[in-house]
Amino acid sequence: MTDSPRRPPVVVLREVVRRFDTDTPPAVDGLSLDVAEGEILALLGPSGSGKTTALRLVAGFERPDAGEIWIARRKVAGGGLWVPPEARGVGMVFQDYALFPHLTVEENVAFGLHCFHWFERGPRTRQTLELVGMSDFASRYPHELSGGQQQRVALARALAPRPFAVLLDEPFSNLDSDLRAQIRDEVRTILKQTGTSAIFVTHDQEEALLIGDRVGLLCAGRLEQVDAPEAIFHAPKTRFVAGFFGRADFVPARVTPRGLQTEVGVLPQRVPLPENDTVEILVRPDDVAIAASPDGPGVVQRRLFQGSAIIYCVQLPSGRRIHSLQPHTTRIEPGSRVEVTLAPGHTLACFRDGRAIDPKVPDPAPAVPQSPASRGA
Repeated sequence: MTDSPRRPPVVVLREVVRRFDTDTPPAVDGLSLDVAEGEILALLGPSGSGKTTALRLVAGFERPDAGEIWIARRKVAGGGLWVPPEARGVGMVFQDYALFPHLTVEENVAFGLHCFHWFERGPRTRQTLELVGMSDFASRYPHELSGGQQQRVALARALAPRPFAVLLDEPFSNLDSDLRAQIRDEVRTILKQTGTSAIFVTHDQEEALLIGDRVGLLCAGRLEQVDAPEAIFHAPKTRFVAGFFGRADFVPARVTPRGLQTEVGVLPQRVPLPENDTVEILVRPDDVAIAASPDGPGVVQRRLFQGSAIIYCVQLPSGRRIHSLQPHTTRIEPGSRVEVTLAPGHTLACFRDGRAIDPKVPDPAPAVPQSPASRGA
């Protein structure tokens, strides 16, 4: 099955730099990415990685020190040009919603429609409120709404002017977990229904994988990887990406004629590697099978109960620790010895010097020193 071609980009950043202090590294450092028509790009990273700064650069709240930003094929920043936020054709949904407390729901949504003819504003406002399921609350004020309802109004206000793209800055962080999941699904449905391009900033890995058509991970202002959710999780390009998404353990392996030799067994070699080479294998908890055994090489260090499943932390003979995901019916007490088997259901990612080894690119064999006899000496 081949991937369908991506649509043309609506938002484009090219080598964008934003520095707040000459004595500190840039908040955004040579960032290049694009968002296609109708695509949701989830942008995440640890605190201070530059994700909110990147969003503010697109919105026009920050000026780049270098690079270019394009929206709907029009340059809005770069080369001495800077288009103000209100002229960029983007909608913004803030973390705290930023609704006007003295305006009703209907007036909040209509606020950004000053560029529409007066006779278009009412129908457009009502249409957008209906889209987000808030028609019955048009006359209420923000303080009379729940957090989820305020979120819908904020989204409606951003969508009402028909922007080229919507920018969402951690919009669900003020909601409790159950409401957060509900509103997240509703927002994604609305964005897809309207075909709106969006950049969604979050610090929640699970949220990024669920809502994004693609996921971009920032570290220290640089883009580590941008890819489909499945690809960024199962085929991370760097050790940082692998460790950021879910629990990740790394097991050393040596290349042998039989496969990749680890301290817990031999794995099939699916990447061309020279014999006796050493690599690290990314192992997730669902890749590790354990079974109680008095002679087993592993020792259970702790047991992490998660309701429907249990994660066991197991110490190997080398002192390295790995984790195993087991059903809640499995009961192995800390201190017990266990057999440990790597049983992945997918191709394991191999790393060298912190970077993934591309299975499509043959690894060059190391040079073999020649003896004097073989050189004809």
